[in-house]
This record gives sequence, structure tokens and C-alpha cells, in this order.
Amino acid sequence: MDDHIRFDHQTLELHLLDQRFLPEQESDFVCRTAQDVISALQTMVVRGAPAIGVTAAWGCVLALKEAQGPDWAARLELGMERIAAARPTAVNLRWGVDRMRNKWRSFGGANIDQSALLTAFIHEAQSMQDEDVATCKTLGRHGATCIEDGDCVLTHCNAGALATAGYGTALGVIRAAAESGKKVSVIADETRPFLQGARLTAWELARDGIPVTVACDNACALLMSRGLVQRVVVGADRIAANGDTANKIGTFGVALLARHFHIPFYVAAPLSTIDAATPDGSGIPIEQRPDREVTHVGETRLCPRDVPVFNYAFDVTPAEYISGIITEKGVLYPPYGLSIWAALNDLSTGRSAGIGGAAPECEDCDPAPGRS
Repeated sequence: MDDHIRFDHQTLELHLLDQRFLPEQESDFVCRTAQDVISALQTMVVRGAPAIGVTAAWGCVLALKEAQGPDWAARLELGMERIAAARPTAVNLRWGVDRMRNKWRSFGGANIDQSALLTAFIHEAQSMQDEDVATCKTLGRHGATCIEDGDCVLTHCNAGALATAGYGTALGVIRAAAESGKKVSVIADETRPFLQGARLTAWELARDGIPVTVACDNACALLMSRGLVQRVVVGADRIAANGDTANKIGTFGVALLARHFHIPFYVAAPLSTIDAATPDGSGIPIEQRPDREVTHVGETRLCPRDVPVFNYAFDVTPAEYISGIITEKGVLYPPYGLSIWAALNDLSTGRSAGIGGAAPECEDCDPAPGRS
């Protein structure tokens, strides 16, 4: 699926499949201005780090369309910066804006004709969208080597086509494994409070005919203890230089349980999700979302009025709990400081399956209970 982010070249409008209403309703949220894009990002019309980056690039196109008058360059810069600041955790957001900014600078900055720049911006945003789909497919093929025939893979949140420009990261691994002929099934954590697993991951996999079962987040330990999970594959919103990984709230808890039950825990993400400027997870900003996402389901209030709420959108899984980081350059293994640096600098240690010095499973990850 790669039609959930669509740019209308005739009307210069961005059409986003509104993920807030899935799976019951498939409708578009139409962005005509940069502010529309910011609202779409902040209200979760579109979410998932790679999808956020691509959407931000199209937002820059709309910001340029709006920038008028002799000070258009200053207006464009302000609009682009507002898009980059729409959400704090996913590094792909600023990456997308910076790539568009670099395209602008390569054309001469404020000295370029606006019409020519608009054409260049549209081409660049479309290239980013196409590249993301290709990247996810390559990443998926690498990750499929980490999945065995008959595995049941547990996921947390949605790291599928909806979270990218198409195909997906964690779900890209699962799709590629299924396409290679492996019999794979999935347990999708419901992922409170926004229910991305129950609403989005299950919707995607059911459409693809890949067996999927939804489970409450707090059933994870029981499922693992009964040998029902052989692998965990999750996405990422930001990966620090040492491999510490920010993902949807609850991911760290899943990683802790996977370590306890000796189940390999993989992160799947494109290299654009790696923030080499952040040394470790302590420097990753954690977004806090509105209380209402926790206190209500739809219009129904679940919590007493005036009771405070913690609604952290992400947590950070330390690199030591990650068996491998699946990227378009291969599967990175510990030590992550070295393997991430090598991947970002297009180097390799010569391993065909990945980059790094450790074995393709973390040393504590034996086969899951019930598997030989």
C-alpha cells in the first residue's frame, strides 16, 4: 500500500489517509497550507517516523506555494521551521525539512525564481517518497533473514505501510518474509492509548492476508511465557549514535520481557531515523501528548475528572536489549557505535548479512520457550 500519501499536482494539495478513523472509515485529510500539514502531524492524521519525514517534505512544497511578496524567502524559512518543530521525537521530521532546505540552497537560496524552486521542491518531495518505498523493501529483504519459517512475530505500535511511504519497516520485514515463502504469523500489541496496533497494524496485515492476532499490551509476558512469540520486531522514531532507540511507549517493557524469555528483539528502521548527533538515548526528547488520548475513547470518558495523566508518547530502549537493527544497508549488530558509524559512512566489515562484530542474535537470546 503506497497511496495513503498523495500529492495532487493540478491543485497543489496533499491528500493524507486520515489514520484517526481507521479501520472503520477510509477518508482523506486534505492539506492546502503548511498549517494543515502541521495540524495533520500533531493530531495523528499521519504518524510513523518515515511517513512524517515524507509528509514534512510535501509540507515544504505548500509552504513555498504560500510564500508571497518580496520577503518570500523569509516566509518560506519560517514556514519550514514551523513544520520541523511540529513534533519533537521523530528525527525524520527535521530530516525531511533539512533535505528540502538543502535543495533550496543548492539552487541559490533567495536568488532563485520561485516557480523554478516549486518545480524542484515537488520533484525532491516525490523522490523522497519513492526512495522511502524502495528503502523499506530493501530493509525488509535484509530483515527477512532474521525470521524463521513458522515464527510468530510480536510487534508494538504500527511500523507498516501507514507509518512509511509504503511497505513498512517492521511490517516490511514481515511482508518480505511472507513473500519469500516463510509461514509467518503476527501478534499485534494493541498499543495504548492510541491503539495503533489494534487499529492500524491489524488492518494492514488482514488486508495482506498475513495471519494476525491482536493482544492487550499487558498480555505480553503471558504470551512469551507460553512460547507463543519467537521474535519481536518493532520500528523506531529515533536511534541514537550508540543504538539506544526511541519508539512508541511500551516498547522498552517489551524489550525487557524479550530479554527475560530469551527472545530476539529487533528494531527495523531506515538510516534516516538514526540521529548521529545524539550520543545516547538520554538526549532524545520525549513527546507528551494530550491527556484526552488517555482519559477518553472517542467521546466516552474513562477516567475521573481532574485526575492528572501521564501520556508520554515514546520511551527509549537501551541498545543492550536490541539483538539487531535492521536497515537498508543490512542488519547492524553490536557494538552499535561502530556498526552505525560504518553504515552511515557506507562502510562494511565484509559480512554478507550485516555490519558489526556480534553474532546475529544477542548473546542472551536463545530460542523462545517451546522452540528448539
